[in-house]
Amino acid sequence: MDLHGKNIIGKEVSARATEGFRAYAPSLGEKLDPLFYEATESEVDQALQAAHQAFLEYRKGTADDIADLLEKIAGEILALEDTLIQRANAETALPKDRLVSERSRTVNQLRMFAALVKEGSWVDASIDRAIPDRKPVPKPDLRRKLIPIGPVVVFGASNFPLAFSVAGGDTASALAAGNPVVVKAHPAHPGTSELVARAIRRAIESTGAPDGMFSLVHGRSPKVSLRLVSHPLTKAVGFTGSHQAGRSIFDAAASRPDPIPVYAEMGSINPVFILPRALQERRQAFAEGLMQSVTLGVGQFCTCPGLVVGLQDESMSRLISEMGQLIARTPPATMLHPLILESYEEGVRRFGRVVGVTSAQGELAPDPAKTEAQATVFATDATTFLKNRALSEELFGPSTLIVSCPSREEMKEVAQSLKGHLTATVHGTPEDLEEFSSLLPLLENKVGRLIFNGFPTGVEVCPSMHHGGPYPATTDVKFTSVGTAAIKRFARPICYQNFPQEALPVELRNENKRSIWRLVDGQWTKESW
Repeated sequence: MDLHGKNIIGKEVSARATEGFRAYAPSLGEKLDPLFYEATESEVDQALQAAHQAFLEYRKGTADDIADLLEKIAGEILALEDTLIQRANAETALPKDRLVSERSRTVNQLRMFAALVKEGSWVDASIDRAIPDRKPVPKPDLRRKLIPIGPVVVFGASNFPLAFSVAGGDTASALAAGNPVVVKAHPAHPGTSELVARAIRRAIESTGAPDGMFSLVHGRSPKVSLRLVSHPLTKAVGFTGSHQAGRSIFDAAASRPDPIPVYAEMGSINPVFILPRALQERRQAFAEGLMQSVTLGVGQFCTCPGLVVGLQDESMSRLISEMGQLIARTPPATMLHPLILESYEEGVRRFGRVVGVTSAQGELAPDPAKTEAQATVFATDATTFLKNRALSEELFGPSTLIVSCPSREEMKEVAQSLKGHLTATVHGTPEDLEEFSSLLPLLENKVGRLIFNGFPTGVEVCPSMHHGGPYPATTDVKFTSVGTAAIKRFARPICYQNFPQEALPVELRNENKRSIWRLVDGQWTKESW
């Protein structure tokens, strides 16, 4: 399938700009065709005008219409077959097996949201029936449910070209809630983005959904991003990326005349606490598991364990030594993009300049022409860590920092000093948990997911997953970007008071035609009356 490099605005393709850029093959060190055209201000406006019109039309549709669209998108993505995998591999250097797995995740979460919409209870219907003879004042009839909010802008993530990109979780959950989506393609994989966008367009055409339900725009310039966020018809934003970019988007949204929500995931060091008995009993297994988690995907996961904390003793010293030996045998690997490698290498140098920090790296030198990075393990003590705030910042790539604490009190102090993160992990025995019982309450206030005797890489897509955390991990601790609960980011409640039956949404009428769970007079039921 030939790529055209143009913006996809509803059913139209558009290339009004004279400027553009090409994708880059990080493992080959060369640019890829075609030229991708930066979206102009008029193209951004056209995309959001089309989305707004589609929103007005699509609200008249049914849950089955939405579910059908999501299912069709999943099918069209699968129909791209190896064409999609080959282009994504060229643009990201991610292994083909990993990309096939990620495609499955993308398709499965689209189908998961389709099933959620069909079942229908996600709208959170609540009914309090009138009591006209209540004293001293009558009780009105009140009925509440969630409705879509309007056009959503989604920013594709660099490290997941499928599952967190054009048809990823943000797009899937926004469409499932009934909202049109305008995606800003990530410039690191624009060809992959175009292929998926064209698959979505085919699904829209085959289902008869409004043309403006989906658009894709390109751009490396921050101007494109800010135009999307600042446009008066944009009602919410989904973002996964760096803290700098996420914060600029958040600030732009907050400074609008009508501020809008930005659901940004912006990084995490995912601290791992290894307690004494666990370290003594399974030090080698812990080191090997930690190493695998740190280097998985060249460390380019938002759940990479970038910090390890334990008590300073002989077992901890041996762990640091064993991690150094494992790192030495780890070959360099290609990162997603030269700019990501540049940022990682600068971070390694920054950590290395801190007095009191030691480091170990792989023995084989990386090849700059292949955008290769060396895995790195740093070690320091709690005093040095607490005095140098830069050591608690995310270093995106295959690295981790081991902090040795002289006492339980200093371990707690390290935990207390942490900012918000996506995850925290505790390795311990039952005796460890009892002895360090005050640690878990501290960590509960710092993260969105707690893991016991495991590692944070690997995020299960299911209703119980919470992929979020306190700032700066995300901009809203109450919401997740993974799992069915992600749909609630792009919906808002509305309450109807004393409305006649025929004017109410079907989910709030006396007859429960959809057989969904509803809270009626304080009791959950599927009954009609």
